[in-house]
Amino acid sequence: MKRKTFGPVTSQQVAQIAGVSQSAVSRTFTPGASIAPATREKVLKAARELGYRPNAIARSLNTARSRIVGVVMSYFDNQFYPQVLETLAQKLDELNYHLLLFVGDRDGNVDRIFDQIMQYRVDGIVLASVSLSMELSQECVAAGIPVVLFNRSEESGMVSSVNSDNETAARQIAHFLLAGGHHRFAYVAGIADSSVNQARQKGFTETLHRQGIASVHVVQGNYDAEQTRRAASELFSVSPTPDAVFAANDHMALMVMDVARYEFGLRIPEDVSVIGYDDTGPSGWPSYALTSASQPVEAMVQATVALLMKQIDSGTIEPEQVVVPGQLVVRHSARRPQAGVVEKDGVSLFQLQEVE
Repeated sequence: MKRKTFGPVTSQQVAQIAGVSQSAVSRTFTPGASIAPATREKVLKAARELGYRPNAIARSLNTARSRIVGVVMSYFDNQFYPQVLETLAQKLDELNYHLLLFVGDRDGNVDRIFDQIMQYRVDGIVLASVSLSMELSQECVAAGIPVVLFNRSEESGMVSSVNSDNETAARQIAHFLLAGGHHRFAYVAGIADSSVNQARQKGFTETLHRQGIASVHVVQGNYDAEQTRRAASELFSVSPTPDAVFAANDHMALMVMDVARYEFGLRIPEDVSVIGYDDTGPSGWPSYALTSASQPVEAMVQATVALLMKQIDSGTIEPEQVVVPGQLVVRHSARRPQAGVVEKDGVSLFQLQEVE
């Protein structure tokens, strides 16, 4: 059968061709709805002939649900976030929800695009690598739209958040480097006012100070490759150079390694140990073999989706803060201590208990 017009095909037309009611057409295209197999086949056959597709926007007006989750993300040059995006899209798709992506500013402020997000009648919002102001947090609560901060947190506690245990992991990194016999420490910081960077810097520097290390050389990489290159050049231009560098994420740590090797001729880990955070794909490449604190993407995304669905289904916004523990994955970019490294499922992990 060929269509004779170019206008949109309606469910009423499908119902007429299939010889069924319009409600039967609606049930056919509603996941989980009750419909007899024979009736469903009639509807699908008519829909294929007419080229019919259900109108999700029109359906959202009837159900007050768009089944769309707005996701704001930036820093796609950091392999961690494309991995998060793919996993999040898969988890939402399993629940018949769709992901609508907005690209945030590098400064991490989402206020500029907030009005755009709200125009799409989203059922929930995930903010990854960006933050929400107090005013917009209040507006989301008032509008009944649940928000989950992914890999970020905010002090008001008005919205939910999911993070790895940033401070604990940074303390473990400090203990690992101390156990490896290092004496001159440096930290390559991310965005100074981001909650993640603050937690990692605090855990690292405070642990070193408590263990008698008077100073830690802190430089700003701001999660940016070029800024990190300049910061690493600054570190290795001073004398004496640091013999241990912790970068706030893998993306920066890999740049530190390249600068150390190719601009200053330093050997890794003989001359300087380098550790990152995230445990992204390139960290495991033989050319880098980066020791890194893992962020368990699968578990963090699962917790994010669970928080969203709980609040969407209940219609009640009750903020929760979820912290997912990770592990320090030991490879070859840092000197191994004599104790504390264990093998588990073919992966080397550092599990030395902290001594405060």
